[in-house]
Amino acid sequence: MPGKTKKATFNLRTDILAELDKVMSTGAAPSKNALVEQALLKELKELRRQERRRIWEEGAKDTLLLKDIKDIEMAFRTADAETARRIG
Repeated sequence: MPGKTKKATFNLRTDILAELDKVMSTGAAPSKNALVEQALLKELKELRRQERRRIWEEGAKDTLLLKDIKDIEMAFRTADAETARRIG
């Protein structure tokens, strides 16, 4: 079931609008709205990916976080080895 929509107005460069018309004439999408929505969803997904990457990179420099990860790995090392013996 599609989500609720709301009309929005944006100003786009005329060359982009011309390209949009050209692409639409090939049947690339069922409507201009659908193509614009698809493009926005793709861009928003990429922006979220970039933000996650920034957070991971920031975390990789956080000495307390790295110490916590090392402590957890050490705490579970014997449990992981025991489980591996049971599986193998």
